[in-house]
Amino acid sequence: MRTRTIRQTVTIRATPDEVFRALMTSRGHREFTGASARITSKVGATFMAWGGYIHGKNLELVPGQKIVQSWRPSADGWPPNYYSKVRYVLRPTSRGTRIEFTHSGVLPEHAGHLARGWHESYWRPLRRTLEAPRR
Repeated sequence: MRTRTIRQTVTIRATPDEVFRALMTSRGHREFTGASARITSKVGATFMAWGGYIHGKNLELVPGQKIVQSWRPSADGWPPNYYSKVRYVLRPTSRGTRIEFTHSGVLPEHAGHLARGWHESYWRPLRRTLEAPRR
């Protein structure tokens, strides 16, 4: 099966621990996406995000540094039982956290909308939530 890899680098004005918590807790994930999520920061645990549209399993976790997950959408045209892999590497910078993101094993017909989707559904709302003035 031919696949594609999506690579994106974004910077968020928040600490790596704040970014990790937003991505890896049900509450944090719900807060920035506005959709239901069931996620925990335990290796081997399964997760659900975006109201059940995304499912997967935590493969490798280093708090505040790295997240590796198997990942699949509930989308037409995605083969049954086929999982791609997402990898977030969180690096502290003087401006916050640089996220080096890789989504591998993506079916070519899904690569375009998924690449846009990461920006629209993850990076923009994550910035809005974590970079908002704190009370």
